[in-house]
Amino acid sequence: MAHSPIKSPLAESEKEVTGNALQATLVDLIDLSLTAKQAHWNVVGKNFRSVHLQLDELVNTARTYTDEVAERANAIGVSPNGKARTVLESSGLPEYPDNWQSDAATVDAIVGILAELIQRLRARIDETDKSDLVTQDLLIEIAAKLEEAHWMWQAQQA
Repeated sequence: MAHSPIKSPLAESEKEVTGNALQATLVDLIDLSLTAKQAHWNVVGKNFRSVHLQLDELVNTARTYTDEVAERANAIGVSPNGKARTVLESSGLPEYPDNWQSDAATVDAIVGILAELIQRLRARIDETDKSDLVTQDLLIEIAAKLEEAHWMWQAQQA
């Protein structure tokens, strides 16, 4: 990692593990916000309005936590990188299809994307158990919010 003007409260090894978890979460959340906005613009079907509005809620959640994750990285002396190229090269989320998507196809895609993101977050929660409990707490908060969203998206598939 590059020299930091911010003195970290963590030992170097803890800072590295925690910084990696935060960076990976940052790019996944940026990707989620962009994907949900893409879906928002391109959803069609009889449930258009409710799915359209629910996608904006997901965008707002992703953007809120993107900022919190980036600020947490700064607080431990790690420079966050949310550039488009970085997101493209390192996001672990499934690709969202191009063009208009039916409301049902949109729901199915979002359910899959959220499932993958939650799985990735839960792994990072485990990784930060020893390196930084403050970051772990933030990741738990994000996972809880996204798991709630995942449930609400899945409910539309029933």
